[in-house]
Amino acid sequence: MQKVCVIGAGPSGITALKNLVDQGLEAVCYDFNSQVGGNWVYNEKTGHSSVFETTHIISSKTLSQYEDFTFDDFEKGMPDYPSHDQLRRYFQGYAAHFNLYPHIEFNTLVKSCELDDAKNWVVKTEKDGVEKTEIFTHLVVCNGHHWLPRMPHYPGEFTGKLMHSHEFKKAEPFRDQRILVIGGGNSACDVAVETSRVSTKTSISWRRGYRIVPKFLFGKPSDVVASRLAWLPTKLKFFLSELSVKIFSGSNEIYGLQEPKHAITATHPTINEELLYKVRHGKVFPKVDISHFDGKYVHFKDGSVEEFDTIIACTGYILEHPFFRKDFLNYSEGDVPLYLKMLHEKYENLFFVGMFQPLGCIWPGSELQSKIAARAIKGLWKRPENIAELCQREVTHPHLNQIKTPRHTITVDFHLFVKQLKKHLPNNYVSKSAI
Repeated sequence: MQKVCVIGAGPSGITALKNLVDQGLEAVCYDFNSQVGGNWVYNEKTGHSSVFETTHIISSKTLSQYEDFTFDDFEKGMPDYPSHDQLRRYFQGYAAHFNLYPHIEFNTLVKSCELDDAKNWVVKTEKDGVEKTEIFTHLVVCNGHHWLPRMPHYPGEFTGKLMHSHEFKKAEPFRDQRILVIGGGNSACDVAVETSRVSTKTSISWRRGYRIVPKFLFGKPSDVVASRLAWLPTKLKFFLSELSVKIFSGSNEIYGLQEPKHAITATHPTINEELLYKVRHGKVFPKVDISHFDGKYVHFKDGSVEEFDTIIACTGYILEHPFFRKDFLNYSEGDVPLYLKMLHEKYENLFFVGMFQPLGCIWPGSELQSKIAARAIKGLWKRPENIAELCQREVTHPHLNQIKTPRHTITVDFHLFVKQLKKHLPNNYVSKSAI
């Protein structure tokens, strides 16, 4: 009899669980937290969640909802960009609507997952200090990829406080401090804006130019505007998107920021409404890349030197699966050759859901991946015979040619990815009925 283990009860884990149960499969979901929502469960303690007090999602609700359970199915009147608490309630509403709670074991750490001689998964968990081992026929991994901080390294020693944005929960502790934020991504710009409200001075250090995309264009969420171009060839689509942003905001140069030298698709776009406003109001000060540290002084590559109290590194996360042996599977560095960003060429009873980084929202894609995974386990969908070739093609033919850094190994074009996944599903794949 088939029995499926799901790791994680975040946005990807709950849709994996829902679709497994939808197919009549026995499934158990383990989560280290005490409630559904994963990264979107805000807590002032540092640890699992990366959201902070004022976090709102950076993709609009229109493109950030499950098809089986839309925002309107949950609650009418959600704003265009819901807050972390509204999202937590949405995910918990999803779990309640589909009666998933009886299948979830909270406060449970998955310590190890190994294949036995019969190719079943031996899953060892720990709850309240008590270890348990269970056997599963299939494993669905949904542990997320925004929880293990990647710290930058520079010559010298900084004797002030050096922290990662994963620890940042609110701006108030940084009142009257001199703050340096490292990075140009979404977290970096959000943190810089927030600390600038209370700090003596906030500076932001970029090692390259980034494109800052406003949350609204022409009165509409910018991703909704961009989605109207989804039918165009990729290069033309992103050229027009970049042109729209440049017409709306102007060039980085007029804000004292570095101009990007790469294509708009070569890195993740930064969605932020306030950074440019704060720069032009003298609240956030642009700096170039760091050369080295000397006590509390930071030397920058343009020769300037400034003293700071705190450095907040917003430098991304490591893709990590601590329950696998490193010699079995390790995606923390290098390429991630998984077909549809979910299927391993060798292990047929292993699925990854939500382990991709779209130029958009993750969980609509997770929902589609989950439906494919559930159908595969049920025997309603068959893996391609040339899956090894297809896995390698994921690496050699990415949707977008991005710069070679560990942060850009799992990027997908949201609209292309959704279209690709839907080809593997029947027309009536949407299933709104409570289980």
